[in-house]
This record gives sequence, C-alpha cells and structure tokens, in this order.
Amino acid sequence: MNKIVEVLPDKDALIQRSLAIVVDKIQAAIAARGRCTIALAGGSTPKPLYEQLATQNLAWEKLHIFWGDERYVPSDHPDSNEGMARHAWLDQVAFPLTNVHPMTTANAEPAVSASQHEMELQQFFQLQPGAYPRFDLILLGIGDDGHTASLFPHTDALQVRDRLITVGNKDGQPRITFTVPLINHARTVLFMVAGASKRPALAQIFAPVADAAIYPARLIQPEGELVWLLDQPAGQELNVN
Repeated sequence: MNKIVEVLPDKDALIQRSLAIVVDKIQAAIAARGRCTIALAGGSTPKPLYEQLATQNLAWEKLHIFWGDERYVPSDHPDSNEGMARHAWLDQVAFPLTNVHPMTTANAEPAVSASQHEMELQQFFQLQPGAYPRFDLILLGIGDDGHTASLFPHTDALQVRDRLITVGNKDGQPRITFTVPLINHARTVLFMVAGASKRPALAQIFAPVADAAIYPARLIQPEGELVWLLDQPAGQELNVN
C-alpha cells in the first residue's frame, strides 16, 4: 500500500486538491482501461467537490458512478447520498443514465437491497464467485466517531469478509454499505476530512495501536493507494511525516 497524507490550509484548498486528484485518476483510468469506476461518498464535505466536477470537461460516457454507502431513504429524500450527488453534479452534465449505479432502497428488507446491489456489481465487473471488484477510485470521509462509509463502531458490518455489500446500522437505522474487503481492493481510496471535530478520531485512526472496532476507518488499508486529504483544523495535530 502506498499511503499519502496531506494537510491543506483550509477546506477550499482541500476541495481543490481533491478535484485535481479525482480528475487525474479519472483520466488515467480511462487512458489505461477505457473507463473509470468511481464510488462516491456522502456527507457535506464532498459536495463542493461534486459541484466542481460538474464544471469539468470529462468523458462522462466512460465514467461509471457508484456509491460507497447509502441511507435507507428514497433518492429524493434530503438525506440521500445519491440525491445529493445527482443535484450537485450528475444532473448538471450530460451524464448517461446507464452509467449511474445507485444502491436501491426500495425493498422492505435492506438485506434484499444489499444482495441485489452485490449481484449488480458482480455482473458489471464480470466477477468470478468470491472475487472482488477493483474500483479505480473510492471516495470516503469519516465521522466524528471514526466511522467511514456506513461502517460504524461495534457493528456487525465491520466483521463481514465474504460479501461485497452488507447492511450497516446507525442508531438502529439501516444503511447499505460497501464491505471492508471491497473497499480495500480499490486502486485508490481517497479520504476527505474537514473540521476540528474530527481531530480526536483522526488521532486514533493514525495511532500505531488502537481498536478498529471503535475506530472503523483504521480497517481501510487498500491494496493500492491510500490518500488522506485533511484541512488544517482536522489535521493540525497529526504527525504526518
């Protein structure tokens, strides 16, 4: 694993640096393999990145969009990760509908939705049984509690090693989420973290020894490249050298 940690002066600089990396990864993947597969993050931090991506001149027809996790709400709900990304980016450009691969949340049972999305990934990536897809880029953030995607502290989802997609749990509310091994098969994982409230969790995530059941982002150790972009309020106390 190639690990890169950068502390940027402020959130605007964080967004601009993220934009440069994402555009570079998209173009490199298309040049190498004819397409780029990217999994988006939810939350407030990446929204300005998506708005910036909507201003770029990229080969949208060669870009396939997925999500690393989704709240179990309709896509037009204010809390929907899909809805946020569509509003900020995908609906603003000539993006092919067939290149957008949301997690369905229409089933009464979240486990059914998780299985359906797993089958979609297996078909799209033409996977053999037991194999994992290799996303070109997975975008992630962290919560103040150290969770990432919908991998929350002390939840069953952290232990899943034989699935691509599972059901996460946030205070009794189900989520659909990538599993740890799926994320760790990515070519590049990019964390975007902003705000002083993330400092305590980051200290544990970056500590030589800490409990990943309490700070799940510690479990993300991809085979490829791991990039942490932090704004100054989040990263100022970290020794990143």
